[in-house]
Amino acid sequence: MTGITTDIARRYLFGKKSTNSINIITGISIFGISIGTAALILILSVFNGFEGLLSGLFNAFNPDVKVVPIKGKYFPVSDDQLLKIAELPGVDAVSKTIEEVALFEYKGIQELGKIKGVDKAFTKVTGLDTLTLEGAYRLEDKKIAYAYVGTGMRNKLSINVKDRLSPLIVYMPAKKKRMMGTKEFNSKTLYPGGVFSVKSDSDYQYVLASYDHVSQLMEKSGEVAALELQVTKANLKVLTPAIHGILGDNLKIKDRYQQDESFLKVMRIEKWISFLITGLTMLLIAFNLVGALWMIVVDKKKDISVFKALGFDAGHVRNLFLKLGLYITSLGIILGFAIALIFYALQKNYGLIAVPEGFLMDSYPVQIRMRDFVLVTITVLTIGWIASLLPARKASEDMGPLQLK
Repeated sequence: MTGITTDIARRYLFGKKSTNSINIITGISIFGISIGTAALILILSVFNGFEGLLSGLFNAFNPDVKVVPIKGKYFPVSDDQLLKIAELPGVDAVSKTIEEVALFEYKGIQELGKIKGVDKAFTKVTGLDTLTLEGAYRLEDKKIAYAYVGTGMRNKLSINVKDRLSPLIVYMPAKKKRMMGTKEFNSKTLYPGGVFSVKSDSDYQYVLASYDHVSQLMEKSGEVAALELQVTKANLKVLTPAIHGILGDNLKIKDRYQQDESFLKVMRIEKWISFLITGLTMLLIAFNLVGALWMIVVDKKKDISVFKALGFDAGHVRNLFLKLGLYITSLGIILGFAIALIFYALQKNYGLIAVPEGFLMDSYPVQIRMRDFVLVTITVLTIGWIASLLPARKASEDMGPLQLK
């Protein structure tokens, strides 16, 4: 009976109905499901695009693995410990960094930002030197201390990298008590050597300088705010206890996702809330499917009586209309996928929907993932199955005596 009910359901979908209105209602239900399916795919693809874009921006400034203290802002590290970490399997490079909020002054203009001290291995860990817009990446040359400035800080301070005579002065409160009448802050003179851009908030916050100069300015010799590691195919579950064995247990080891965990979590919550809202809208759209199936049940009352005479029971008739509902839903899913792929291609290649000026991109980023198609298929089929239950049950209850005209 299963094969017979499948063939009959397919005939009911594509066959001629007694009234043209049933065809129109069925077409509307298929169209509604296809639009809802396309919307679900496109919502996920837009959030995937933003997630990929922002992760790429974070990756330009963040290392593969970052070691930070659980309590406090700094922790001590010796050269022997750095060497042992560098020798761990999968670790390609280790960089010690230190940072703090500071006051910057350039030609009388003052701005707050973050001074970050990095060592020579920092470019191996992040590749930030490849994102230079002006000048060059250099922190120290012939005993001259240079600064590597984000584009946002350059604009706020009106820094001219070509001006070799104007210094960038960094001020920071002194940690040790001074004698009466002396200045209560430390200062360091740097010369802007280059400007970088990772197209994120880091551009507006950071000024990079040599680790030795910054640690001296902060009076934190031998201490770091973080160890930043470049790793290849290293399992964090294996690497974490090894690092703890070298540095102690009062440290937290973060991968790329965990370094921006709070931001990415908010984005993912927004993504699934949007998906849920659109899914609930699909339930409303499914009322068109209920109406179409109900009209087909009324139209095929005579057929249902014939089925009973041929040995069909209530379960067979119910399965017949459930399959019909799933066929309609499946056709809507296929059309929805086609609409989504066309829109995706137009947006990806031509920027169909643009964003206002001043953002990092000219149009909304989109990125399609195969698992999204699987998720949307399961979601829409489930909604279609739920919408088909009531008409299918009605059809099985209407199995009365044989009625022939």
